[in-house]
Amino acid sequence: MKQVLITIIVLFSLVSCNKSDDVLEKEIIKPAVKKIEFGFKYSDFNVVQDTIKKGDTFGTIIENQNIGNKKVYDIIKKVKDTFDVRIIRINKPYTLLRSKNKTNKLQVFVYQPDAMNYYVVDLRDTAVVVYKKTKPITIKTRTIGGLLKGSLSETLEGANVEGALASKISKIYAWSIDFFKLKKGDRFAITFTERYINDTIYDGVDSLKAAFFEYKGKIIYAFPYAQNPSSNKIEYYDEEGKTLKNFFLKTPIKFSRISSRFSTNRFHPVQQRWKAHKGTDYAAPYGTPITTTAAGTIEQTGFTAGNGNFVKVKHNGTYSTQYLHMSRILVRRGQHVNQGQVIGRVGSTGLATGPHVCYRFWKNGVQVDALRLKLPNGEPMSGRNKDQFLKVITPLKWQLDSVSNL
Repeated sequence: MKQVLITIIVLFSLVSCNKSDDVLEKEIIKPAVKKIEFGFKYSDFNVVQDTIKKGDTFGTIIENQNIGNKKVYDIIKKVKDTFDVRIIRINKPYTLLRSKNKTNKLQVFVYQPDAMNYYVVDLRDTAVVVYKKTKPITIKTRTIGGLLKGSLSETLEGANVEGALASKISKIYAWSIDFFKLKKGDRFAITFTERYINDTIYDGVDSLKAAFFEYKGKIIYAFPYAQNPSSNKIEYYDEEGKTLKNFFLKTPIKFSRISSRFSTNRFHPVQQRWKAHKGTDYAAPYGTPITTTAAGTIEQTGFTAGNGNFVKVKHNGTYSTQYLHMSRILVRRGQHVNQGQVIGRVGSTGLATGPHVCYRFWKNGVQVDALRLKLPNGEPMSGRNKDQFLKVITPLKWQLDSVSNL
C-alpha cells in the first residue's frame, strides 16, 4: 500500500511539472511584432540602418547598392526640387530598404535630418518618387510638485524633466523671484506640456501652463494669458490677474550670489577702512553676462580707479542704475537698451578683490538700496479680461494645489 501511494505521488508530481512547463512556454512565446516605420512594413524588406559618415554623399551611398538600370545622376536630378542631396550631414541617420530576394535591390532610401522630419526616395517604380514628411507630434500635459530637493534644476532633473524648463521658468519669474534664495523644502508645483514624436519619442518641453513657488514664505503663482487674442502676446499673471513682469528685474546677473549688501558703513576689503557701500555686489565667474535691469538709455560709460569699467543707464526721470567692475563694456553712450539686454561682462577692474558686479540704484538722484525699494509693476490686467482669466485658471490652480499638498 505504501509503495502504491509513493507511485501516485511521483506520477502527480510529473504531471504537475509538465503542466507548469506548458504554462511557462506559453508565457515566453510571443508573436513577432511587425514594425512599421516611415509608412513601410519592415518585414517586407531587407532593412539597413546607418548614419552618414565623413566623406559620404547621397550619390556614394546609393551607387554602392543595386539600383538596377537607374543612374545616380538621373536620380539626383529628379529629386533635387524636393530633396537637395547636399543637405545630408555627418551622424544623421538613414535607412535602406532592399528587396528580400537574391538581387537585394535598393527599393527605398530614407534620410532623417532631425527627429521630426524625413525624406523618402522611392525607387520601386520606373519613375523615381520623392517626398518629405513630418512625423506626428503628440502634446502631453504633466504636473509635478511637492518640496524642492535642492536647486530648481536639481529638482527638475530628479523628476526627469528637460533642463530647458528651468531656464524658461527663471525668465518668467525674473521680476519676482531670485532663484538662488529658494530653499530646500520650499513648496512648488508646475504644469507643463511635452512633445512626443509618434506618441513615443520624447522631444522636449513645449510650454508652461501654470506654476507656483514658495518664496520667502509667500506663494507666487504664474499663469500665461493673452489679453489681446489677435496679437497672441503671452504675459504671465498671478492668481489675481496681476502681472509678474515688473519695471525692474530682480538682479543684473542670472544665477549669482550676493557677496556684499548696501551699507552706510562697511569695511572696504581693498582700502582696509570703514566707508559707505552704496550698492549690492553680485559675485559671478569672470565673463558672466551683465544685463540691464530695465529699459533705458546709456547715460555714461567709462573707467575710474575705484569703479573700474562701468556703465550707467537712465531709465526715466526717476530711476537710474549703474554696473561696476566690468571686464568688458558692450554698449556705448546714448544707446537705447532693452530690459535684460547684455551690456557688459563680469570682471574685477577697479577696487575689487574678485570677479563681481556692483549694482547701484538711484531714485530721484539719490542712491538707495535696490533690495529694499518697492519698485513699480508692469501693466495690470484690464477689467474686461479678468473674469475670463479667472475662469481659465481655476482648474489649473486646483491641479497645482492638489499636487503640492500630496
